Amino acid sequence: MAISDDQKGAGAPPQGSARSTALTPIVQKRRWFGGGGPPGPPRPPSGDEDDNEDEGMLRMSFLEHLEELRARIIRSMIGVGVAFIGSLSFSSQLWDFVRQPATHALETLHYDPELAQIAPMDNFQIIWVKLPIVCAIFLSSPWILYQIWAFISPGLYRREKRWAAPFILCSAGLFIIGGVFAYFVIFPYGLTFLLGIGRGQGVKPVVSITEYFDLFVNVVLGVGLVFEMPVLIFFLTLLRIVTPSFLLNHSRYAILAIFIIAAVVTPTPDVFNLMLFATPMCLLFYLGIFASYLLVLHRENRRFPWRKAGLVVTVVLLLIAGAIFLAITTLGYKLVLHWPFMIR
Repeated sequence: MAISDDQKGAGAPPQGSARSTALTPIVQKRRWFGGGGPPGPPRPPSGDEDDNEDEGMLRMSFLEHLEELRARIIRSMIGVGVAFIGSLSFSSQLWDFVRQPATHALETLHYDPELAQIAPMDNFQIIWVKLPIVCAIFLSSPWILYQIWAFISPGLYRREKRWAAPFILCSAGLFIIGGVFAYFVIFPYGLTFLLGIGRGQGVKPVVSITEYFDLFVNVVLGVGLVFEMPVLIFFLTLLRIVTPSFLLNHSRYAILAIFIIAAVVTPTPDVFNLMLFATPMCLLFYLGIFASYLLVLHRENRRFPWRKAGLVVTVVLLLIAGAIFLAITTLGYKLVLHWPFMIR
């Protein structure tokens, strides 16, 4: 029986029939298996610092956080205790070092350089208790900062944990540098100003050992904490709380706050000592902005032009060294170990 062409066309499945549609997924699956499967979602760039964001991050409950905080505080106190025991062996030498600014200020004003003991327990409390504690805080500051970092590091990304060593070294170094700056520059000038106010008016200063030590600790520790400003700015940038552009745009408010803090911390009300303290603080603020800018460049896989910056810094240092050399050889200045470090 002959089959017409129309019947052949009617028996053949149309081009868009269900059979052809059913075969399409099979063909697609074969193509996928042969070609490795369909393309997945795009991966984040390998240079991104937040790749594998949750990798290495420790999940802790609230009570576990409190337990960890308690353990870190105990370890910090143990470090301070060990440094305190070591400082007791050098209490006499430490007291000679601490009273040196008072001795220098009183001798400069032609007064008796001895400090006064008001209460019978003053010498014991200051020389053998409070002074070793303050010294222990300075000596154990790297250990304390390490415990702080160890407490917050589980909540940071893996790349951010690499800043542990620079954070500890820079924080401890700036704290000690701030204490040294207060001891050699701010405190002697402030003390000389305070003791010299009544000079020529029939007033003879009698400096109590307790009052002197309290003033010494407030100034030295206060300046040491203020010198942590670059680390604080860097840490806030690391946590993405602030940015360098935000800090630069609001720098006028930061400078106002710096002068207010300087007015509170400095022991004298005169403008000279205020500027003597506020100027390094402003420099530290911009140093912190520079450190945060380097962090942002690192996140964006960009590099800072260290060669050009190093060349500029080298030229500036050479100019300063040349000016000091000319002042010594031509103008008759000489170097000394106290501020302003050059006298004629």
